[in-house]
Amino acid sequence: MTTPLSGRHEDRHGSVPPTGTTGADTPGTDTAGQDRPELQRAIEEIVESGFLGVSLRVRDRRGEWAGSAGRAELGGAAAPATDTYTRIGSTTKTFAAALVLRTVAEGRIGLDAQAADHLPGVGLDERITVRMLLQHTSGVFNFTGEFDAEGTLIPGVTTPYGATTEEWLGGRLASHRPEELVRPALSKPPRFEPGSAWSYSNTNYVLARLLVESVTGRTFPEEMQRQILGPLGLTGTVLPEDSPEIPAPHARAYFRYEKDGVQETVDITRQNPSWLSTGGDVISTTEDLAVFLSALLGGRLLPPELVVEMCTPRSTGIPSMDYGLGVFVQETESGTVINHNGGVPGYAALAAAAPDRSTTLTAAINYVDDPDLTMNARGQEAYRRLVSEVF
Repeated sequence: MTTPLSGRHEDRHGSVPPTGTTGADTPGTDTAGQDRPELQRAIEEIVESGFLGVSLRVRDRRGEWAGSAGRAELGGAAAPATDTYTRIGSTTKTFAAALVLRTVAEGRIGLDAQAADHLPGVGLDERITVRMLLQHTSGVFNFTGEFDAEGTLIPGVTTPYGATTEEWLGGRLASHRPEELVRPALSKPPRFEPGSAWSYSNTNYVLARLLVESVTGRTFPEEMQRQILGPLGLTGTVLPEDSPEIPAPHARAYFRYEKDGVQETVDITRQNPSWLSTGGDVISTTEDLAVFLSALLGGRLLPPELVVEMCTPRSTGIPSMDYGLGVFVQETESGTVINHNGGVPGYAALAAAAPDRSTTLTAAINYVDDPDLTMNARGQEAYRRLVSEVF
């Protein structure tokens, strides 16, 4: 989906005093940086705003700190593990963009090449380039739904939000092929002429997945393992395809909705992420996200000129939040932050770093979701406070 602390999470079961763990129980943690009560308090405030549990990892000049707060599951007392696995949602897009740019670096395709040349039969506008897909400037319809100029939702695939909650819950273990997501989206009128504006679209990144497979002759998971996960030793990052499972340890995710006048709460920990595909299907850990971000910005994956391309912002119309290639370029009171947060029903991930890698922030969040995205405003505010504290 789109952003991590972007709402959809309110725990109406009442407030529970958050419990916390520090990085001292995490192998490899630099204990010199462990006395960070301000960070523990920051994640406790996120829990108090309505989230169920938070696990945070910060690396900066003081060392590494890892801690957690809240609960790993409803009815439990334990906080999420600091090495918990989580569904990272749209943070997947940064991995996908890095893989496409690795393919560019190998000379297999040009950043400004026509994507349609490598996607025969898809029906993609020939003016759309690889860059436009990664930058969200293609204009293609977002398969998870779009709002028109009047604010009316044009539906896409079934989602848990709005009027299709029960349909999504009933079919959340069903499998979907990437082509099933792309073709209906491309049958819709484009939002704008290619390259003329910016609009976030999950369809762009499913097309990027198909592009990688077409150009390399390998499956997307195979190429991700060969080019990124293997070289960086990211053993905690999983491309689940259509498996609903999530490795242990993990926190649990929930969805609350009203059925026949009664509040129902459903455990949605097991969900088939293929309905999002490369728009947001990856599972990872805060440790792997921190390693990946640092390696990406540090030039271990891409030549310097492609790192610059990735972090060169294109205006989005969102205040202080522009977009590069698979990353947001955020201007804060403390300077520029490169990030791409993400969320799927009941789970969210935060991934942010200073351009010079002096500071990285990664977090895993579990929560009780609902059809109305109830916690959106509070979630955004919690994220801003956390970024301000860390950076």
